[in-house]
Amino acid sequence: MTTEAKAHELIVSVSPHVRGQETVARIMWTVNLSLLPAFIMSLYYFGPLAAFVTGLCILSAVLAEHIYQTSLKKKSTIGDGSAFLTGFLLGLNLPPSVPFYIPIIGSVIAIVITKLLFGGLGYNVFNPALIGRAFLLISFPKLMTVWSEPTAQFIAMDAKTTATPLGILKEEGLSKLIEIFGDKTDLYMSLLMGNRAGSLGETSVIALLIGAALLLYRGYITWHIPFSFVATVGVMAWAFGGQGGLFTGDPLIHLLSGGLILGAFFMATDYVTCPSIRKGQIIFGIGCGAITMMIRLKGGFPEGVMFAILLMNCFAPLIDRGVKSKKFGAVKEQKK
Repeated sequence: MTTEAKAHELIVSVSPHVRGQETVARIMWTVNLSLLPAFIMSLYYFGPLAAFVTGLCILSAVLAEHIYQTSLKKKSTIGDGSAFLTGFLLGLNLPPSVPFYIPIIGSVIAIVITKLLFGGLGYNVFNPALIGRAFLLISFPKLMTVWSEPTAQFIAMDAKTTATPLGILKEEGLSKLIEIFGDKTDLYMSLLMGNRAGSLGETSVIALLIGAALLLYRGYITWHIPFSFVATVGVMAWAFGGQGGLFTGDPLIHLLSGGLILGAFFMATDYVTCPSIRKGQIIFGIGCGAITMMIRLKGGFPEGVMFAILLMNCFAPLIDRGVKSKKFGAVKEQKK
């Protein structure tokens, strides 16, 4: 093959595909920036524990990627921000009171097993941060389900354990949940602002939406997955989540509780593990929402966002194949 012919070869790479002047590094660091409001609120509610857990996850993820690649005499890719983002997301998915080895183990599983052994960024089948969390939940179920009561004091070091709103709702019902928070208005405000027990990334719905708005504005994500995900959760919560029969549920509680907003806007939209076609993304989001609510309402866990996204990651390639776009210029054959 001549040099001229080589220059005109079409080279197709795996996702993520970046158009224009955007680079993978710029996108990854922008996503990291968009998570800062949620991290700041986690600092406000959980103090130094939030910084310790998140920082240890990030450091472990970056070091794991660097050590793995340099040991194989490959170029280190920690500068693209993807390892930093994986650690950041894993940290926001952990309880604030986990011991130091939990973030380290989770980060190594997320980076080495889920990402690098599959070939690196663009080749992984599942969201690395969620696989890291799933491994930790299966391996250390007790440590991963001990939740701290928010103190709203940065200097507070003593953590009082309590249940999450979804845990209370599942075990004791809506009336008990409202009783604990005072009334429905106080409950909604606490869920909206983040004044409740849960993972670090569940601290504030408002903070998460500020970050999501940045990603939508920059065009790094579209509405298709997060909106279909959230809408499905809302409809199913309203239809099947009430004690008085169909369409008596309270959708706001399910929309504002747990890791729904973090998962819908920051994890289900992962370029590598979600469908690339818009119709497929809507199907993907609906599937995530439906599985989330089936687990929340009928499963053994009070939360289902993590499992829903991981299960739908399996079907992302099949969804894309099933909703292939019409070939440009194709003409449908006329029946004679």
